[in-house]
Amino acid sequence: MLAVIMVVAFVGWSMSLLEGSSPIRELKPVPRDVPPARAAEVPQIDLNAAGRTSNQLAEWAAPIAADTSISEAAVQAYGNAELIAAQSWPGCHLSWGTLAGIGYVETRHGTYTGTLFNARKIDDNGYVLPAIIGVPLDGSPGFAEIKDTDQGKMDGDKEYDRAVGPMQFIPTSWEKYGRDANGDGVADPNQIDDAALAAANLLCDGRDLATAEGWKQAIGSYNSSDEYLANVRNAAASYALRQPAF
Repeated sequence: MLAVIMVVAFVGWSMSLLEGSSPIRELKPVPRDVPPARAAEVPQIDLNAAGRTSNQLAEWAAPIAADTSISEAAVQAYGNAELIAAQSWPGCHLSWGTLAGIGYVETRHGTYTGTLFNARKIDDNGYVLPAIIGVPLDGSPGFAEIKDTDQGKMDGDKEYDRAVGPMQFIPTSWEKYGRDANGDGVADPNQIDDAALAAANLLCDGRDLATAEGWKQAIGSYNSSDEYLANVRNAAASYALRQPAF
């Protein structure tokens, strides 16, 4: 049966080539500008409405999600965080594409598991399932050593801190920047709306992301390596082009 399916798929692909069209999407070259271009404009919504305000962005997010291979829930969360940032920190000029760039590099927008199959998913309430708990920050090669700061309340580890959630916050950073964005009164690092807004809060901490220096400093607050900055920039620039990161 598998062999038959493969033959049918190959025949369909071959016919498409004969017709002069390729079944593989050709992606545009990614600009190297810093800061990267802004992603698609987010429509204004009622940020003061009760409940999960990101739901108001569902219609806007759907075609962007299809074009970029980001889940609709994540696009809505990033757009919602951009709007709240514009209201709360107007001098920041944060684009949701930058948040998406970080989300891609950190956890593939909450879907990364390290295996080809059984990817995580974001449920209807915006929670990443299963929850993302990073490796212990025990000073191993490539990792900082950060002793436990929260008695394991957030990350379940009473010896070392770990990064948690789709935007990968350690307990001390979450205590400082964590925000409730889904209207339930609780800031949860594994809830995509909350995590995106917390990331916006961190990035906008006294910075103007419309400037090259401000954008670099903001990304450096997440990870100070040049490789990390380039990866986030490339992903954000891809999303500004309405295409998947690569």
